[in-house]
Amino acid sequence: MIWTASGLVSLMGSLCYAELGTALPFSGGEYSHIKRGLGSLPAFVFIWTSTFTKPASNAARALLFAEYATQPFYGRCPAPQVLKKCLALAALWSLGILNGRSVKMAAWVQTVFTVLKMMALSVIAIGGIVLLLGGRKEHLARFEDAFGSETPNASQIAEAFFQGLYAYGGWWSLNYMAEEMKNPSRNIPLTVMTAVPAVIVFYLLVNVSYLTVLTPKEIVSSVAVAVTWADRVIPSVAWIIPLSVAVSIFGALNSSMFTLGRLSYAGSQSGHLPILISMLNVHSCTPAPAMIFSTTIASIFVIPSDLIMLTNYFGFSAWLMIGLTCASLIVLRYREPHLHRPYKVFLPVPFVMVAMSFFLVLAPIVWSPKLQYVYAFLFMLGSLTVYLPFIHFKLHFAFVDKITCYLQLLLEVSPADGSADSKYE
Repeated sequence: MIWTASGLVSLMGSLCYAELGTALPFSGGEYSHIKRGLGSLPAFVFIWTSTFTKPASNAARALLFAEYATQPFYGRCPAPQVLKKCLALAALWSLGILNGRSVKMAAWVQTVFTVLKMMALSVIAIGGIVLLLGGRKEHLARFEDAFGSETPNASQIAEAFFQGLYAYGGWWSLNYMAEEMKNPSRNIPLTVMTAVPAVIVFYLLVNVSYLTVLTPKEIVSSVAVAVTWADRVIPSVAWIIPLSVAVSIFGALNSSMFTLGRLSYAGSQSGHLPILISMLNVHSCTPAPAMIFSTTIASIFVIPSDLIMLTNYFGFSAWLMIGLTCASLIVLRYREPHLHRPYKVFLPVPFVMVAMSFFLVLAPIVWSPKLQYVYAFLFMLGSLTVYLPFIHFKLHFAFVDKITCYLQLLLEVSPADGSADSKYE
């Protein structure tokens, strides 16, 4: 039920973003929409938070990739933490260098890995359907008394939503490429209305397949669920599934890093980030400084290696930002009623999204307060200590220009002529 609800919430959110992306097709995505709808300060809080939370999400994906890539070699034993951290760092820097050198190559990698991802999901989904249709009692029995466990409290539901919504995450990335897209007024809504429902169906079928083969306790105790499933269903070629899942996560990581450069560029162009971050490599015309910056932060987040902590930290911050983005849609509807909107979402949907976002943010704090939420909240408030002197009052130090100049020479980068997106193309 949480997987279904998470999918429907993601669909509603992506429909809200489709309206914003078609009406305001700018490369900054959510940052540009919040800046237009709510003003400079909320936009700065968004980019300040995203500068760290999005790399934290990348770190979580890299660790998950390392988990699945190493598990086949260790069977039922856990892989060494040092090995997983080293592999996660290797994946981050490989994709960071790739996206920093060639956008075309990064796009090609994304296409290939998306196809492989869908093939892996199809194998698991079809395997589960075949087992169910077989009618064996042990498989059918797992779905009896499905609601026999204790009812979770609001905090547990919120944290479960963080996990589910994290798996559906990525729908917000589409708007970052709106300015480069051909016919965004048609393609953005079409993509949302076909891709997100398809992902919901695939995820539900995969979960049914897992529950057909494994008990809930086995799923919870398994370090890598797909590996355990493969060991039971196709033991002779079980290594194919974890390898495929690792490929899937690698593709998602590449996609996330691909869009992060556009966010950094938009923030830097607006004066909300150092000017160096918006500079492009003189040879490849790619945002190399932005990639180095975000990959370095992600590498730091790999060190704790607590996936649940990273996911919850990212979910807490991300959904506050999604709530602000949907709020900006509501504000723009009333403040700019004549803005050309090729696609308009049903108005109650953004209100539901704002309410859902604040539930996901407040429920864990109220019912199960944890120190990580306090840190995240204080971190967001800390943006004011940077915004007031450096953005509002435009405080500037001469030595920063010297450092920027030296780094320009070292990295062989220069300010973009025209929009970054013409460079990306």
